[in-house]
Amino acid sequence: MWYLCVFYHRLLDYRKPEFESLADLFGAFGDKRSSDFNTQDKVLQWRLPKHYHPDSPFHFVHLPSEDVARNIANRSILVKGIYELWGEGNDFEELEEAVKSYPDERKLPYLEYESTFKITVDSFGKVLSLQEQNERIQGLSYIPFKGRVNLKNPDHNFWLMETDENETNNGLPPVVKRRIFFGREIGGADRKLIPMYQLKTRNYLGPTAMDAEMAFLMANQAQAAPGKFVYDPFVGTGSILVSAAHFGAMTMGADIDIRLVRDGRGPDCNVWSNFKQYGLPMPIGLLRADNNLPPWRPGLKEVFDGIICDPPYGVRAGGRKSGGRKLLKGIVGPYTIPDDKRADHIPSTAAYTLVECVHDLLDIAARMLVMGGRLVFFYPVLREDGSVETHFPEHPCFKLVATSEQMLSSRYSRVLLTMVKTSLYTEELTLAARIKHLEFRENHLKWLENGNLHSSVFSPADAESGDSKVSKESKLKYRGKYV
Repeated sequence: MWYLCVFYHRLLDYRKPEFESLADLFGAFGDKRSSDFNTQDKVLQWRLPKHYHPDSPFHFVHLPSEDVARNIANRSILVKGIYELWGEGNDFEELEEAVKSYPDERKLPYLEYESTFKITVDSFGKVLSLQEQNERIQGLSYIPFKGRVNLKNPDHNFWLMETDENETNNGLPPVVKRRIFFGREIGGADRKLIPMYQLKTRNYLGPTAMDAEMAFLMANQAQAAPGKFVYDPFVGTGSILVSAAHFGAMTMGADIDIRLVRDGRGPDCNVWSNFKQYGLPMPIGLLRADNNLPPWRPGLKEVFDGIICDPPYGVRAGGRKSGGRKLLKGIVGPYTIPDDKRADHIPSTAAYTLVECVHDLLDIAARMLVMGGRLVFFYPVLREDGSVETHFPEHPCFKLVATSEQMLSSRYSRVLLTMVKTSLYTEELTLAARIKHLEFRENHLKWLENGNLHSSVFSPADAESGDSKVSKESKLKYRGKYV
């Protein structure tokens, strides 16, 4: 059945990937227990209202059942609501005709005497006064509502939504013709999560803590849910694992900095206290571990259902790996820390380039994820002279199912990559992955291998040149910071 999906006007590239990940989680594509992990046919049918821009919040989507639609809407962060559309039109006369022609067997069960209802009037691109809203509600008198009005806790929510003609550049997606929609609400996002988990009220924070909204989006992309085991190899202060735990997943994290995972800022201000703050289940464990030298015993495979992380790519923090410069250069040999010094010992580390970090991450994910498990991580993109590097890392065990870009400056953006494990980890695929890594390393931008992304992003040339806006010209500009 076709439903009207209305998105929030923010993070435009993230809206459909999040929706489709949740559709897969809630069974829109069939039985998830099937051994067939081919994701090629797992594509929803979408269509736009007539004359609407693809960046518009209004989309039609085909879903197998109302239960699936409700589960997606209630879990999503970016879906404002999903509606059973009773009618639409360019004006109120056309809307009335459409609503009256909608089948009675679909309408009458929600218009009974025993039920309560509420009508909400909403608009996109303009503001309606209270008087205008009341006039529009009174204009719906042709709908035979028999129940009582209940504004606080109604049995059924009905929405009247409209957009006005908007062909000029006023900071919103263009709309050629006015359109009015009326429908019954199936479900909608619980945006109360965002202020409840916002970082400014978080007990323990670090310089790379993930924004709450983005962390929830990443958890949805990874399909975190009760009974699933989620791992973050760059856990930091635990922001991503907090969002996964909120959705019921078991969690585990690791970080190369032992001060983060062991000490924090004291017994009441550490990663564990973040989970305690929200009443969430504690992680299974927090490890001091190196992504370059993973701690798993040989032969251990397919443990995690999802790996979600924000690798260090050198903007706010650079990557580190175990060893130290002298050890890596062979100046000194491996050594053992005496027992009496181990408690306070902080191992030496060396620089860890992003190319090497991503290769190790893909290798760990290929080994440790179950079949059908998801790897979700951010990847930086540097724009030079208005062009964008779109050569993403690959691995023969994974299929890239979604990319969502967020521009952070005129020269720099980050892309959320979502990969699904479709092949078993074997020695042959490990060799093929190594070859892909060498090709990727050779063909990619020089700044990525040298680890100088920070200097590229914050180069004074960006401010001095007159081309700082070139890279944004290919995208429409809308009002708001996160669109």
